[in-house]
Parts: sequence; structure tokens; C-alpha cells
Amino acid sequence: MNQKDFNEVIVRQTDRCKSLLMAKGAEYAPKAVKNAGVDRLAHFKKAAVVMNSSPKAALMGMLSKHLISISDMCTDERQYSREQWDEKITDSINYFLILRALVEEESNEEN
Repeated sequence: MNQKDFNEVIVRQTDRCKSLLMAKGAEYAPKAVKNAGVDRLAHFKKAAVVMNSSPKAALMGMLSKHLISISDMCTDERQYSREQWDEKITDSINYFLILRALVEEESNEEN
């Protein structure tokens, strides 16, 4: 793959990630869209309480399902559609972006 094609893949993927994060934000934290005081990370914090863990650990539990699925897709002989790849890859990247936000928030609270 040449540099131009690679760059186009990256742009399409980051656009897909951003679009999905914004859509899911409206779904999971609808009040956060209009009210800056609503916690966009609340679901991970609630999951942490249910799991008796930290929000980061709760996120990793959720992410693990996607990573195992991707691993299976990579090692399986079956052919998967572009849509299946897009879903799994995008969800995984987005969990890492949300993890970044959790780490950032935690770091800010320590200072």
C-alpha cells in the first residue's frame, strides 16, 4: 500500500471513530450534549461500581470482548465483511480513546 492510500485509510478510520463516539455520546449520555456538567464517562464509572473495580478496569473488561473477537477474525479461515471489520476495529479504537479520557480525568484529579 502506498503512502497516499494509507493516509486515506487513516483519515476514513479516524472520521468513523469520531462520528461513532459522538453518536454514542448522544445515546449513552444524552444530557451531556446540551449540559457540559453531565459526565460523559458515567457509564464506565457505573460499570466499575457493579464490577467492584475501577472505571479503567471496567473499560478493559468491555474492550476485551472486542479484542478477542478481532483475534478470532484474524486467525479464523472465514472471510469477514468490511462492515464486520469496521465495527470491531472502530469499537476497539474508541475504547482506547475513552480510556485516554479516563486517564486524563484521573490525572487532572490528582493535580
